[in-house]
Amino acid sequence: MAEAPERLSDEWTEDRLTRDAWLGGRLTLVQPRGGHRVGSDAALLTAAADPAYGRVVDVGAGVGAVALALIRRNERLAADLIEIDPGLARLAAANATRNGLAERVRILRIDIRAPRARHEAGLADDEAEAVVTNPPFFDYRAVRASSDGGKARAHVFPAGETDGAPLIGWIRASLAILKPGGRFTMIHRPEALGAILEAAGNRIGAVALLPVFPHEGASAHRLLVSGIKGSRAPLRVASALVLHQADGKLTGEADAIHRGEALLDWGV
Repeated sequence: MAEAPERLSDEWTEDRLTRDAWLGGRLTLVQPRGGHRVGSDAALLTAAADPAYGRVVDVGAGVGAVALALIRRNERLAADLIEIDPGLARLAAANATRNGLAERVRILRIDIRAPRARHEAGLADDEAEAVVTNPPFFDYRAVRASSDGGKARAHVFPAGETDGAPLIGWIRASLAILKPGGRFTMIHRPEALGAILEAAGNRIGAVALLPVFPHEGASAHRLLVSGIKGSRAPLRVASALVLHQADGKLTGEADAIHRGEALLDWGV
């Protein structure tokens, strides 16, 4: 159940925030009451990534759910949380502190696609052991963005982008900071597969695709992607995940993932 958290600032007044137990109570997250909220995509991405040690970079971290869950699960990890929205970046910092993880976290309020900003923030190329990301799903030219600013930033690349394919730029920048042998993991829409593979190019190999279906008989509505920088291993498709039973309840596997009790099986 959500509670009203303490007031963080004039920007985030008590009536605009909730404090929620997430991932089976493994984390407590303060997040905006309206707009984009931590949900199934974050749980799936957390379960899809399992770095063993070192620094994991969460690109588009929002309030910090995925990176904080990963370092809570593995004490050998530290994390950089990249979030361009100043309000969400402050909430991510507050969530790191609230969950006792602040000493293992850096909050970087930068645009991942800007090399100079990355370098000035101390985010060097070829250094991260793992990168995880849940990019915006849509190009502003293809959809009408939500009137809620936070939800629009989470779902749609902003208007005025000079890059003709902003998702490709996002992925390539994420891969630039990954060290050789490091693992890249993302969640997106299946319709974006062409852009994802174009962005990956020969930068990563051992690419694995894991489709996610809302229920049996439906088309996949999410796609998890994993790859290793510098690998030359071929692409493969992992066994799919079905989220809901016919009665609408989560399947046993999906329920365990959403409670933080299971990882996704990539079949390797």
